[in-house]
Amino acid sequence: MAPTLYILYNADASIMGKLNYGYRKLTAAKDAPACAACDITHGGLRLDETKEWKAIKEKITSEGMEIKQLHRDELGDELKKFVSDQQLKYPVVLSGDGPNDLKLAMNSEELGACSGNADKFVGNLREKGVLKQATESSL
Repeated sequence: MAPTLYILYNADASIMGKLNYGYRKLTAAKDAPACAACDITHGGLRLDETKEWKAIKEKITSEGMEIKQLHRDELGDELKKFVSDQQLKYPVVLSGDGPNDLKLAMNSEELGACSGNADKFVGNLREKGVLKQATESSL
């Protein structure tokens, strides 16, 4: 199994979840985003991914890392248990070689510090050794 980056959103995938997220996004303080992971991958209230995120995601997967982007109501038992056992709050990014081999990659505060910038997100993951260090031709 390829190493996987699990991006776990602070939102639900249902229609009501999307409406709830939209309300939280519009009323959230600037320093407390409704879902910092959503800001990185979707630019906030968009339903589709940003072109910047699509390009970065393609680069990450070309380096051999699988990416799974999941809403809270899409999580399997292993992911839910890890988040609960580690007392993590959403959004959060995990990494591992499968759902039984998980490690914290970025917590919600670190995601918030990226301020929606996908390049900062990748840079942080590279600094932590979650992703390979950038070469001259990569990000």
